Order: sequence, then structure tokens, then C-alpha cells
Amino acid sequence: MEFVPEYRGVLRLKAREYGHSVMEAPLQYFPCEGKCKLLVLAAIHGEEPETIFLLSRVLRSFEKNFQSIAFILCANPDGVTLGTRGNAHGVDLNRNFPTANWMDSPVGSRSILEAARDTLLSPGSTSGSEPETAALVSLIEDLKPQEILSIHAPIGCVDAPEETPLVQSLEEAFGLTWVPDIGYATPGSLGTWCKEHSLNCVTLELPRLAPELLFERFGAGFATLLENLDSR
Repeated sequence: MEFVPEYRGVLRLKAREYGHSVMEAPLQYFPCEGKCKLLVLAAIHGEEPETIFLLSRVLRSFEKNFQSIAFILCANPDGVTLGTRGNAHGVDLNRNFPTANWMDSPVGSRSILEAARDTLLSPGSTSGSEPETAALVSLIEDLKPQEILSIHAPIGCVDAPEETPLVQSLEEAFGLTWVPDIGYATPGSLGTWCKEHSLNCVTLELPRLAPELLFERFGAGFATLLENLDSR
């Protein structure tokens, strides 16, 4: 994939709204032209803006929407705007999905990867309580993708229950190791919700790198991977 300079300033894919955030920011996605095989989403955690940076730069190399891949560039716009992991209610959206194991206890997170869990977030007043979560669930149910790719940072791995062809492609493109489990419980997560609905969900945990280094090292390979997946 060649990144053409005149294409880098504008994201030319056509977006649609699928809901609104707590602060009334539009929740947008880039629909596919045909049957959706894969939904790729970034920034369900607002403190992981590097996921948006990489995905945006990759998508800006394309002239039109994909045939079978849909994209959400930012699943938590309020969190990104406010610089918080959770949404404007202080809810960790990745613990708010309506799953059988959802728990109402506070969710601990780390200020840095090596630190203790020094920040507490809410999982929501009830499962699926947040507009961002409810809108995403509704979109997934409408699109009916075969797989979901959720991009996070900065652990640096590919997390999925099975080493599927998508997992293997991500391992090759990003030079990361597949792990069948992230190593701690994630009640109310997107991955758990997908599992309960027989939907394959893969989490791409980007390594801890500056955004421009993420693009330099992985941009072309990620773009090529998406092109190949879309042509299958």
C-alpha cells in the first residue's frame, strides 16, 4: 500500500451515524458496500487515542468505503475529548455490555501499564446503561458481522479465544504474539458479549509506541491486511 500525500489530509470514506454519546457527540461508522464480514473499531477507551491515529491514517489511504469491512473510528468520543478512559459518566464502556457476568463493582485501571490499579471507574448503573454501549450493540445486531476487531493499547498482543486466520494475519502484520486470554477477568466486556452471541471477537493490543511510530512500523502492513481481507 502506497500512502499518497494528497490523500492524507482528508478521510474520504462516507460515514453514517449510529447514535449519540452522553455529551451528544455523534457516534459514526463507515459502512461497507455489501454484506459485512468484519467490523473494526477503535477507542472504546478514551485514553487510547493512538488507536484512532493509526486507524485514521490507514483509512485515509483509501478512496471509498470497503466492500465487506465496516469501521468505527472512535467508539468513545466523550472519553477521547475529555482525556478519560471511560465516558462522560465515568463508565468503562468495555465493562458495560449486557452480559451474563456483568458486575456492578468498580472497575480498576492503571495510569501506566506497570502501576497498580490506581483509578476506579463505574461499570454503569446497569448493564448496557450507556448510550455508547447500547448504540454499539444495536449496530452490531444490524450489521451482523462475522467477526469484530477491537483495537486497544498498549499491552502489545493479539487477544482471542482461538488462533483464527484473522488472528494469524494480525500476528504477521504487527509482529505480535497471540494470547488466548488477557490474564484477568473482563465481566461485561465486548469480547464476552460477542462470545455469548457466538460472534468471533479479536482484540488487537497495540504495543507501547508513539503514534507516529505505530504508523511508520505498521501502517502499510495494516492497510494491506485490510485490503486482503476485503477481497476474500
